[in-house]
Amino acid sequence: MTVSRLAAGRVSAARVALAGGIALSSVVLLSGTAFAHVSVQPQGEAAKGGYATVNVKVPNERDNASTVKLEVNFPLDHPLASVMPQPVPGWKAVVTKSKLAKPLELHGKTINEAVSKVTWTSAGSKIGPGEFQQFPLSLGRLPEDTDQLVLKAIQTYDNKEVVRWIEEAKEGADEPQNPAPVLKLSAASADHHGGAAKPTATATTDAKGGHDDKAGGHEETASASSSTDTTARVLGVVGILVGVAGVAFGILAGRRRSA
Repeated sequence: MTVSRLAAGRVSAARVALAGGIALSSVVLLSGTAFAHVSVQPQGEAAKGGYATVNVKVPNERDNASTVKLEVNFPLDHPLASVMPQPVPGWKAVVTKSKLAKPLELHGKTINEAVSKVTWTSAGSKIGPGEFQQFPLSLGRLPEDTDQLVLKAIQTYDNKEVVRWIEEAKEGADEPQNPAPVLKLSAASADHHGGAAKPTATATTDAKGGHDDKAGGHEETASASSSTDTTARVLGVVGILVGVAGVAFGILAGRRRSA
């Protein structure tokens, strides 16, 4: 009876492990599919009214072709006066500007045109199968009247295939097949340069009137607490090991008595 129960338990454990492996594999496969598209990722903060550096990430989705051209379009309803590409070896970048219907005021100057797109074309390099490339951009000043910028992209392969990443996601709907890259904007910062100004150490100490000592005390308390937690964990593990050893000893003793 005991042997049957042990065998059943082992079969159940094996089934659980198999089901978990299948579930994990499904998640990995679905995640790869969901994120294998052109995207834009800020390096640090992309705050409204400030400046930001972003990477346009371009994966190659084809097994038999390489990416040789990328075009990223910028919305003129939320224009950017400055878009500067960082040089990428093996690629040529061209910045295109368009006339604005409503001029921008920036640093006391009137801006009548803004960047409408940036195009990278292969000049020796390609994005091969199973590879990706990042194209850095400096953007500014970011608009203050929107929470995001939709940067529609067009990817061209060396077999003449063109993929248009221009579909905008709709609230409550599934992600489109070819979603447009979206740059999420955070709340405006104090200095309008993508990060709030940090006070100097002297200014902080003067403003707090010598409260730095109290802060130090808090750090020491946190360290002591961390040390106590570590000790407790070690003792807990030791207790578990002792308990396991006791159970094993009891089982062996029982077998000897039965014998």
